[in-house]
Amino acid sequence: MDDEQQRPGHGPLSGFTVGVTAARRADELGVLLQRRGATVVHAPALRIVPLAEDGELLTATKELVDNAPDVVVATTAIGFRGWVEAADGWGLGEELLARLRSVELLARGPKVKGAVRAQGLTEQWSPSSESMAEVLDRLLDEGVDGRRIAVQLHGEPLPGFVESLRAAGAEVVLVPVYRWMPPEDIAPVDRLLDAVLTRGVDALTFTSAPAAASLLSRAEERGLRAEFLAALRHDVLPACVGPVTALPLQAAGLDTVQPERFRLGPLVQLLCQELPGRARTLPIAGHQVEIRGHAVVVDGALRPVPPAGMSLLRALARRPGWVVARAELLRALPGSGRDEHAVETAMARLRTALGAPKLIHTVVKRGYRLALDPAADAKYADA
Repeated sequence: MDDEQQRPGHGPLSGFTVGVTAARRADELGVLLQRRGATVVHAPALRIVPLAEDGELLTATKELVDNAPDVVVATTAIGFRGWVEAADGWGLGEELLARLRSVELLARGPKVKGAVRAQGLTEQWSPSSESMAEVLDRLLDEGVDGRRIAVQLHGEPLPGFVESLRAAGAEVVLVPVYRWMPPEDIAPVDRLLDAVLTRGVDALTFTSAPAAASLLSRAEERGLRAEFLAALRHDVLPACVGPVTALPLQAAGLDTVQPERFRLGPLVQLLCQELPGRARTLPIAGHQVEIRGHAVVVDGALRPVPPAGMSLLRALARRPGWVVARAELLRALPGSGRDEHAVETAMARLRTALGAPKLIHTVVKRGYRLALDPAADAKYADA
């Protein structure tokens, strides 16, 4: 396994750790990341509770079957499928589908459109942006005064959307197919938060706005919101599947990265570009050394490094070519005590892991420094 990890043919995400907050399709996202070499930490920030047994959904379905709306807005594929399946369970499936064939059916994006067509229905319109704002603009442009509009909710209320329709004179019927709830076991979320704070992950992925809001809320509950935001602002890359997902993070003042196409595949490809692009590459002792999250690429070969060794290497790389004192390196070690021999032990293991001991020079009675190539000394002289 070690030989396989160290050979040049490593994946673009080898040496990086990615946090996954998704509740559904987490396995699919995890597999896509792992195939490209990433180490994955999964902590579902919420759970989806289907409402097939919920009286609220049954009441809304009966109301729409008995009293046809003018427009139905389908917002998520899983929600639309869940609604039809629940109606089937109540013996109302055919009546619901017949009703949906007779109304103006709008689908928020291609995935929802696919779920609609799988039921033998045809949508009247679907935005290319997958944006509820675009759906709202279309409805308001058409005019909604006096019209009855049913909105299939996607796990959380849509107050701005619903309020705008009602303010324009529409009667809005809400169809709550499932709800987001906090996870039953909060421990994985807390471990992921701790990993973010200690920079034990290099990127954090979000595939739904409720998951982002849930993680922010948990950080707030633990009194860690400021530290959490600082980590995402400076060191840990927040990556969202699309602009709607990013809203809670942006509201907290964070910049996020998003793929042009709002899918898991493009999200992973974006990470394959972003994370290696953020890695530090230095010419050291005649070698090209790329410092990744928990590994180092030396002349194209991936070399896994223990956490203590990575802490030392990052401390040295902040001032490449300069001598870093043992006392400063001791402070950089995770859980460091007062014994500077811990630095020597961790340094010995780091040199072994790198496979090229001469990358790091010992400066007697002073500390250690990276053996930066002479041609690069001038570049980093004022670092």
